[in-house]
Amino acid sequence: MSSKKKHKNNPSSDAGSNGSGTGDVFSTKDPLAVLATRVSVPADIDPDSDPSQFFNRDLSWLEFNRRVLGQATDERTPLLERVKFLTICASNLDEFFMKRVALLKRRLRSGYEIHAHNGMTVRQQLDAARAMVKELQEMQARCFEDLVLPALRENGIDIAKYADLEPSDRERVDEWFHTNVFPILTPLAVDQGHRFPFISNLSESLGILVSQPGSSDKLFARIKVPDALPRIVSVPPDGGEIGPLRDADQIRLVSLEQIIQHNLDAVFPGMQIVDIMPFRVTRSTGVDLEGEEVEDLLEHVEAELQMRRFASVVRLEVASTPSDPIISLLKEELELDDEDVYVRGGLLEYQDLTDIIALDRPALKQRPWTGVVPPRLRDEDTDIFSAIREQDVLVHHPYESFAASVERFIAAAAKDPNVLAIKQTLYRTSRDSPFIDSLIRAAEEGKQVACLVELRARFDEDKNVRFARHLEKHGVHVAYGVIGLKTHCKCSLVVRREGDRLRSYAHVGTGNYHPGTAQLYTDCGLLTCDPAICEDVINIFNYLTGRSLNRHYNKLLIAPVTMRERFYELIDREVQNARAGKPARVVAKMNQLEDVGIIKRLYEASQAGVKITCIVRGFCCLRPGVPGLSENIRIVSVVGRFLEHARIFHFACGREDPVDGEWYIGSGDWMSRNLNNRVEAVTPVEDRDARRKLSDILLAGVHDRRHAWELDSNGKYALLKPGPDDPEDSMARLGTFETLCRAALESSRAVRSAGYLF
Repeated sequence: MSSKKKHKNNPSSDAGSNGSGTGDVFSTKDPLAVLATRVSVPADIDPDSDPSQFFNRDLSWLEFNRRVLGQATDERTPLLERVKFLTICASNLDEFFMKRVALLKRRLRSGYEIHAHNGMTVRQQLDAARAMVKELQEMQARCFEDLVLPALRENGIDIAKYADLEPSDRERVDEWFHTNVFPILTPLAVDQGHRFPFISNLSESLGILVSQPGSSDKLFARIKVPDALPRIVSVPPDGGEIGPLRDADQIRLVSLEQIIQHNLDAVFPGMQIVDIMPFRVTRSTGVDLEGEEVEDLLEHVEAELQMRRFASVVRLEVASTPSDPIISLLKEELELDDEDVYVRGGLLEYQDLTDIIALDRPALKQRPWTGVVPPRLRDEDTDIFSAIREQDVLVHHPYESFAASVERFIAAAAKDPNVLAIKQTLYRTSRDSPFIDSLIRAAEEGKQVACLVELRARFDEDKNVRFARHLEKHGVHVAYGVIGLKTHCKCSLVVRREGDRLRSYAHVGTGNYHPGTAQLYTDCGLLTCDPAICEDVINIFNYLTGRSLNRHYNKLLIAPVTMRERFYELIDREVQNARAGKPARVVAKMNQLEDVGIIKRLYEASQAGVKITCIVRGFCCLRPGVPGLSENIRIVSVVGRFLEHARIFHFACGREDPVDGEWYIGSGDWMSRNLNNRVEAVTPVEDRDARRKLSDILLAGVHDRRHAWELDSNGKYALLKPGPDDPEDSMARLGTFETLCRAALESSRAVRSAGYLF
């Protein structure tokens, strides 16, 4: 007899709880209202900070994931792109648990109470986050089951259930299982002679209860769903070969998990299958090394990677048919509480859909985009150094080609006999990175080559350790940065002999030197030979690779040395201009906005009459639109085709035309970690053509009514819609991505037609 019962963590059993957490603070029907809930000021919060003026970082981050999920539910998004956004949503939640929930749980266990910006305790944050995650997962399941699955079926992509196959097809599938799956499976029993097995992070498993005939004893076993096989298996309806996807137009797929479940008699011959429950675990990423001093960073990171496999479990996900006995056993063995168990519908692992996303179905995807060669670099006969000497080059990826600009810059330096030295920071890059090859080639040809490899780039530590050792083996001088700080700046330096003098060239960017993500993330970079900027970049590398206490920089804003105070000065100057009746505005584009000091300065600027617009893709702790506090602040989030990753900062400087104001791009968000605990670099952009280009980028986000969401004073984001009078080819209707794609193709400044930023 099956032991399956409705588990108390099943979302359907909480229908009357309104998703609330604990205490009166969470007694609202809407758990998101906790973002703006005012609570008493704890003793360890700055008494000058009113918690009601801030949103909670983690809950705001979950709100970002709601916007990602909005792309999957939006029927205007091509179907296979909607499937992709379902997988992104799931991946984001995995990261949230591995990093943020793990951190909160460590704090809770240690008793080390740190209150959030909005005054919430650790326990309140965990409870509120759980309520929001459950809501998001229910939305995701409805999107998949009610919207995406039927749409896929209508387009010839049928994700079928094993039980619904015809008997002849089930027989074919079973034969395929015995040949291709059965030999791989390793059932692991748990009893007095068998310890509970190790369960790896994010792995899919089947928890199984079996018994011997005539015995009431139930024995537990675990089977891992093999990683080496496709998670969804092609079962052609025409009797074709099972397994590989061959026909992209008429597809029937069955999950590998279901196929295994229906063949367990072969795995446990002679035993009675009592209960089956698919499950998935999420482990902590381990200790965050930012700010931590260690003797040998390389050895420390390698040891940390070994330990991470066995980090504590922070979440147990269970399919919508839970088994109380199996859940109880898993909770005990994995040391979990009731709150760590998430019973949900939909897919247990949305990454199983990856093969569907890769199908060759152009009509169900975005039109492919290939970045154009930047106009100043289109003449292949002109060497890139001549082009940079003539005028600074601002590049905008992926609208403009990363390969034809940044990769070309380093590759040309490696080949050029007049280049004496190359220096570069690597935070994340790809396995087949052309930068690695170029640096090695340069070193082998006798050039002075130095590379700062940030070993602590989260989730890329193992890859970066391998890169570092590979570079060292080929004669590249590799450094790992400043003790206690993570190196996040994106800088390259080339030193070239030109006649009887040396000239330096630099690239300062907003994104990683990663050819893969450069096709998916929007980033900016400045190629320049400005002596003052290049001297600053030289000093950065001296700081990173040697011993330098330099605190003076000509033009660059460097964290943690000068960046915070310089941003304060820039915002304060806008306040002075507003009070003097001059044009005063701040327009900033970034990933996240969290730093209390910056937020307070923006509040003061708003109260002085400075017009402020922040385009913040992810979480935002600033509360806009509050009378007397932030009524002059607008927060917009753009989510869509590409990941908005560029950091761009504009200050009016008393000028009406934005091009006459001051412009900066760089690696750092307005977050405490970026300003205090990381080495970041932000460069001014002084070339007028480059400034116009940056103005166009911000204009697209400010006027977007297709992919933009606006944050209100209560923590809610509303998807903006175009007005009835907006033309079809307007930025409002085209949205950020289509607008900038068209502008890149036209190599024009057509987007200026919308006018100034305010």
